[in-house]
Amino acid sequence: MGAAASAVEDQSNLAYPSSGLTHRSLDLALDDLYGTQDFALEVADRLGAIIRVPSESYDDFGKIGEDDRWQTFAVLHTELKRLFPSVYETLDVVNVNTYAQIITWRGTETNLLPLMLTAHMDVVPVDASTSDSWTYPPYSGYFDGTWVWGRGTCDDKVDLLSLLTTVESMIKAGFVPSRTIVLAFGIDEESAGTQGAPYIAQYLEDIYGKNKIAAILDEGAAYETPYGGNVIFANPATAEKGYLDLRVEVSTPGGHSSVPPSHTGIGMLASVIAELEAHPHEPSLKRSDTFFQEIQCAAAFGPELPESIKQLAYDAVEDDNALGNLSQALLEWDPAAIAKLSTTQAVDVISGGVKVNALPENVWALVNHRIAEHSSVSELQDRIISIVGPVAVMYNLTLRAFGKNITTGDKGQLTLTDAFDTALEPAPTTPVRDSEPYGILAGTIVAALQSSPGYDGSQIIVSPSLAIDTKSYWNLTRNIYRYAHVPADAYFNGLHTVNEAIKLDAVIGRIRFYTRFILNWDEAAVAQTVF
Repeated sequence: MGAAASAVEDQSNLAYPSSGLTHRSLDLALDDLYGTQDFALEVADRLGAIIRVPSESYDDFGKIGEDDRWQTFAVLHTELKRLFPSVYETLDVVNVNTYAQIITWRGTETNLLPLMLTAHMDVVPVDASTSDSWTYPPYSGYFDGTWVWGRGTCDDKVDLLSLLTTVESMIKAGFVPSRTIVLAFGIDEESAGTQGAPYIAQYLEDIYGKNKIAAILDEGAAYETPYGGNVIFANPATAEKGYLDLRVEVSTPGGHSSVPPSHTGIGMLASVIAELEAHPHEPSLKRSDTFFQEIQCAAAFGPELPESIKQLAYDAVEDDNALGNLSQALLEWDPAAIAKLSTTQAVDVISGGVKVNALPENVWALVNHRIAEHSSVSELQDRIISIVGPVAVMYNLTLRAFGKNITTGDKGQLTLTDAFDTALEPAPTTPVRDSEPYGILAGTIVAALQSSPGYDGSQIIVSPSLAIDTKSYWNLTRNIYRYAHVPADAYFNGLHTVNEAIKLDAVIGRIRFYTRFILNWDEAAVAQTVF
């Protein structure tokens, strides 16, 4: 089966590592602490306090030092220092680009590469028109005995709270790590992502060098039972799709609407959009794709995955026809699978025209693309040109695409550009097969679930998946994982929406997971320093 089957083959070893003998007593003591009512209420209070600082992230943020809206992060810093005194008084805290934050817990073994754990301090703004639709005010941080309510409870102040609570608790318990632990907190993940993570990454690269972080754990998807039965699937993301925001702009001569041409700029732009949507990207499943590994796990362990898909998945390991049929069968069973099988495109913004009796001179649209793992930015750009080119010829427009002149016309110009200069290739794939860092993560997931209160004996499957958002950290390590140790039903109403809330029990479970993850990495201190 090769690497594509590794996630299936490795399931038998997922009980390792446990907390082992080295930190067993500490693990048990902290686990007892986390199970107390007093601890739970303290966590609820801390999360509520963090939520009550509305650290909203805006697409139109000005420069730090010039836009006063950034100052909310200074308020949040003050609150974090109050809530987590052991962390901020005993560890090395550095602010980069004023508000992004790096906290270093120095280990005793300086030859070991650091472990990096991340979160972001910013949240999506609350639409003022929806405030009355919330059960509790969006920045109340209210705890009703089960749920903690407010913007950021699910994304991503829960990780900020969980990481700091974990480290605060471990410091108070007397733990001193062998391996350095780095906490990194961004400030604009929900907007441009240019003021936080890139500065953090450059700072750490300057300190440690390229590929000198052992592993990075970032926010990601929850665990759930997507294939029915009593089987939990945890899918830490080990790969990311690429990205391109396409700007399509049509420039034509203006004039009075009483004497219009056959086609206005808006009509021409509409034709371009219609052509793009008439040519959706073809789904394609390759054995090297992370999604192929995910489906192999689903076929092996998913109780309610259709038998026809299971058989195709088994056959597709070596049979090319079965591989093609598997792609189609997955789409018929779950149309949303198209997002993992192909590059996607979505026309999200359009603008043009200033007055009803004036011909539009400049009109434009933005088209968001998420590039398939097996594709590239240049392949996508070439495909767009091939689709849009005939439209330019039909309307006698000059086509300038991504800095190059493609065709010449005398009725105006059609311009294709990277809208925000943020095009991104698909991420390097994190190693899974025979990977010690992946084994530590997978083993920790299983151990944390099996030891959690109320565990019912469900089978636990860990398999890789796709995600986005860690581009700034690619130079630091190959071992980047995106995962949220929380059950999917712990979110009241999802992320970025009205009534964002999380179950307090799930937050405690997240703290248990982070604790064991740090302890397991500390027990891996005898492993080689470079993975």
